[in-house]
Amino acid sequence: MTQAVRVHNFVVSRDGFGTGEGQSLERPFGHANPAELFAWAGATAHWVNRTDPGGTYGLDDFCTRDFAHGIGAEIMGRNKFGPQRGPWENLDWQGWWGDEPPFRTPVFVLTHYERPPLTMGETTFYFLDATPHEALARAFDAANGKDVRVGGGVATVRAFLEADLIDQLHVVVAPVELGRGERLWNSPHDLQERFHLEEIPSPSGVTHLFLWRR
Repeated sequence: MTQAVRVHNFVVSRDGFGTGEGQSLERPFGHANPAELFAWAGATAHWVNRTDPGGTYGLDDFCTRDFAHGIGAEIMGRNKFGPQRGPWENLDWQGWWGDEPPFRTPVFVLTHYERPPLTMGETTFYFLDATPHEALARAFDAANGKDVRVGGGVATVRAFLEADLIDQLHVVVAPVELGRGERLWNSPHDLQERFHLEEIPSPSGVTHLFLWRR
């Protein structure tokens, strides 16, 4: 089976922003409120951080369950790992993801400042100064025949789109407007020369966009 490159559960605002302005350690999404962006996922029965019984089923839950299905490796930008810029000042910093990150696969972090691999639970982070093509080759090798997820942030997804390396995208449009920050697109219809597009509204108020290569 051919390995695919996927974007999955990537959330943007109605006006196309994947994160707000002013990212910091205390505010990973800048001025954006993550509760407004991710309320749909947190309400589902299979949300990865759910610790109590209950939760919703249906389309939203299907998407949260499908997040890890068939994924053998992840690629993310440095700002999804943590808020630092420039050389690493403290190698004790282990990112925003806690002692047991949700990936449970090799994760390749794109950065101009490499550092030794970091293993936390079932996830190992590798820090690469690489182009999208080079990073994808490493990720495919590590994925053991499974798909590779491009996890974000916005600049990383855009770089892989511009390199024409993405096969499938699942983007969730939250019913909020941010006005500023990092914008994924002006409109998903901008991609329709390369991708089929299906839009499915959810009772939770979000709209799920599924795009796959023509």
